[in-house]
Amino acid sequence: MKNKFINVLVLIIQGLVSLAFLGAGCMKLLTPYDALAIAPNMGWVLDFSPTSVLVIASSEVLFAVGMLLSFFIEPLKKWTSIFALGLIAIMLGAAATHIGRGEPIAPNIVLASFAAIVAISRRDRLKSH
Repeated sequence: MKNKFINVLVLIIQGLVSLAFLGAGCMKLLTPYDALAIAPNMGWVLDFSPTSVLVIASSEVLFAVGMLLSFFIEPLKKWTSIFALGLIAIMLGAAATHIGRGEPIAPNIVLASFAAIVAISRRDRLKSH
């Protein structure tokens, strides 16, 4: 009973983290750099080139899509922890950027923590069978 509850909870967290990063990444991909630069809470983009912002956004989308597709495509399940680790790396970079700018990092910590729950909970899938 406890393991089933934990598994469902991790599935929910995985879905929510995936959707959060998919939304954030798509927003950055679809919004012109100049518009991002003047948007509230997006001043950090001025620390990066337009190409770098696109790379960050694309990475968010790719890792999020990987985590979402791992629900439905059996071979991708083994990579769930890797996708989550990629999102954690992005959040560590984001936190470093925000610290350097004197901005709050609470959202980065929360998202990285949720991704860490997924990475740790799904690490057993990495073993070869």
